[in-house]
Amino acid sequence: MTDKRKEILRGEGLTKVFGFGRQRTLAVDRVDISFYEGEVASIVGESGSGKTTLAKMLLGLIGLTEGEVYFQGEKRDIRTHKMKREYWKNIQAIFQDPYSSYNIFNKIDAVLLDCIRMRGGGKLPGEKKVEMMGEACSFVNLKFEELTNKYPFELSGGQMQRLMIARIFLLKPKILVADEPTSMIDACSRATILDFLMQLRDEIGMTVIFITHDIGLAYYVSDSVYIMEHGRIVESGSADEVILNPTEVYTQRLLNDVPKIYEEWDLSTVEYSS
Repeated sequence: MTDKRKEILRGEGLTKVFGFGRQRTLAVDRVDISFYEGEVASIVGESGSGKTTLAKMLLGLIGLTEGEVYFQGEKRDIRTHKMKREYWKNIQAIFQDPYSSYNIFNKIDAVLLDCIRMRGGGKLPGEKKVEMMGEACSFVNLKFEELTNKYPFELSGGQMQRLMIARIFLLKPKILVADEPTSMIDACSRATILDFLMQLRDEIGMTVIFITHDIGLAYYVSDSVYIMEHGRIVESGSADEVILNPTEVYTQRLLNDVPKIYEEWDLSTVEYSS
């Protein structure tokens, strides 16, 4: 059967090597990966598996040692700063640590105004810009009038992550890469953040790529799942295929590491220090 989904982002033979000689580290090893319009996909792996490096390669934040990235069927070209900014209109990110995601010298107003300028709204009247910032903040249950003239570090971690989603609301990119976006916030805020992201995906048809070690989260939110180990994609498919019927030992181990309240926990693999 022909796949009728429209591909939006593809990586072919993506490889990233850090260092030289004995210090050489192969972080991403000849990865082929595809994402489609409006889907939610997760790249799952343990720390050191290469998933965050792969995400930064797709985002254009680090260079490729080998391989090519294709966006909407065209080979990506981001050789100049202008080309990168044009690409970043269409692909944005939310990172794990909200405290490191902001310039500490920029107030919240500047953060949001930069998004409006990036979408070509720099010449809009001031009142319209305030209206747009208020609407974006309201989408994530924040009040712009309580944020104006403040710095992001004056907010809680959950509020900062919601502000990141307000940025995405203004930018309306075609693709969002969410790298462990809920791992540093409490459980209540985590559910709220995921709900906002799914609502935004539904409203603007955005493709969402989660980078996570949490295979339970991947199953809950994803259409497609990619399992990554030692820089390579070792298993991929629909969430049901990969998580309900895994074929790789590594995927099965990730699933076994998820505690189940109705089963006795297997602690046989845990190492104890004396």
